[in-house]
Amino acid sequence: MQERILTLIGVIAVTISITAQIGATDPFDYRSGQAPNRPNTDHDHPPSVAAATFGAAGEQEEQEKRQKYTCTMHPEVVMDHPGNCPKCGMRLVPVAEKKRSTPNVQRPTSNSRHAVHNANAMAMPHHEHGGHEMHMEMHSSIDIADPMSREGSGTSWLPDSSPMYARMFMFDDNMLMLHGAIFPRYTNVSTRRGDDRIDAPNWIMAMYSHPLGDSAQFGARLMMSLDPLTEGGRGYPLLFQSGESWHGEPLHDRQHPHDLFDELSFSLSQKFDYDFSGYIYFGYPGEPALGPPTFMHRPSAMDDPDAPLGHHWQDSTHVTFGVATAGLVWSNVKIEGSIFTGREPDEDRYDFDQPEFDSYSGRLSWNPTRNLALQVSYGYIKSPEALEPDLKRHRTTASVIYNLPLGHDSNWSNTFVWGQNHDTGEGKTQSFLVESDYQRGRDTVYFRWERVEKSGHELVLNEAADTLGYVRDLSHGNGLDIGLGAQFTINNSPDTLERYYGDDLGYAFEFFLRIRPSLHSHGAHEHAEHVAGMEK
Repeated sequence: MQERILTLIGVIAVTISITAQIGATDPFDYRSGQAPNRPNTDHDHPPSVAAATFGAAGEQEEQEKRQKYTCTMHPEVVMDHPGNCPKCGMRLVPVAEKKRSTPNVQRPTSNSRHAVHNANAMAMPHHEHGGHEMHMEMHSSIDIADPMSREGSGTSWLPDSSPMYARMFMFDDNMLMLHGAIFPRYTNVSTRRGDDRIDAPNWIMAMYSHPLGDSAQFGARLMMSLDPLTEGGRGYPLLFQSGESWHGEPLHDRQHPHDLFDELSFSLSQKFDYDFSGYIYFGYPGEPALGPPTFMHRPSAMDDPDAPLGHHWQDSTHVTFGVATAGLVWSNVKIEGSIFTGREPDEDRYDFDQPEFDSYSGRLSWNPTRNLALQVSYGYIKSPEALEPDLKRHRTTASVIYNLPLGHDSNWSNTFVWGQNHDTGEGKTQSFLVESDYQRGRDTVYFRWERVEKSGHELVLNEAADTLGYVRDLSHGNGLDIGLGAQFTINNSPDTLERYYGDDLGYAFEFFLRIRPSLHSHGAHEHAEHVAGMEK
């Protein structure tokens, strides 16, 4: 236990140290808004020209004194001189003065309307500079036509209004975004098969994109987890959980740890028209087009340290060693298909498993409004479990994610997921999940309701879990959110399991810290909602 505690303390210290260094090495001068390594955008006029046009220069100087500059990503940043945004490093643009309407005002085209629609979360309003219209859109790293806030795990979609907890860095046209979370905690699980321990589930992810001209983009992502260190080979206690193995035995009442490398992928996307695009995605490991966004990437589950009991009915393919996906997007509808390796990761959490590409899946996604994301998907998974090599699984899922921004620093996110596994020799088993997460300022309340049918070969057992949790942020909105949380779970099982679990009520409680980046560009998020409202 002491070794685990020391390891945990070391991991937490390194994580906080790295985050602090990122903030401390901000390459931008907050007072001047100028990046030391980037050229100043002020334009010096030759003395001879200035002397010849003294009157005009005087007027121009007076106008420049009145001119304000803002960031297309952070409209709350307003300065009285050109430079770079102190938050993200992007070049500031002049704030267009309001002018009286004239007959030659250009009305939005269908293309510009689409640009404003994509502003739901990250794209910024138009600005005029030197008679030329300027606008900046932040694109998904998977598909250049999608807004960044729509990007979930793999190639899945979230609602366009979803909050993003991340740090973004701009290097000319290159975008790098970092996000993740760590949950140092004490957990206690009752019944004969329970356990108590100190651990720290965690993950960190980097997303990168680079434009290839005006209508194409290259994207790359890296996701890693130190679960092999903090959780050990058996993973953490989670009553009624199942899936994967340890030392040649199936894991029961434990959530398996994730691999050191959970995603290493790249994508290429092309916009064919303003509302029509396509992309290809390769991951080793990666995530196929199957199921909803993985639980740790859903806003409704981001504050819950535990995986859902229906994980292996809904979104367990998020770490797959060998994935190739192609998709077409028309407006807010996407159809995509994948070929991938059916076998789940082996017990060695540090290696790269052999790709097989022996399974396939398809998914249809639709975001009818900026607050709603729907998907249905089907997959054939060959030999998912190493202990049952002849097993063939047919998985079908459907999900609804509803996210509602409630004003300044407040959000309500909800998810419903249904997943069905049809295994050879065992028939069909179902899973249902409802999640909700309400955040207002420093306070967050969340709950999860689950019902899962799990096969005991001869029997189908109905298992249930109900979780309620609360988080209070000790540090909030200053680059790193550190929240102190607690949650309580009640587990219900059939009488047939009493000889294994006892006849007492199953329950679990835990106390934890939730450490993650602060909400990204909330001011831009609010402004985008205003623009979207004007469009309606």
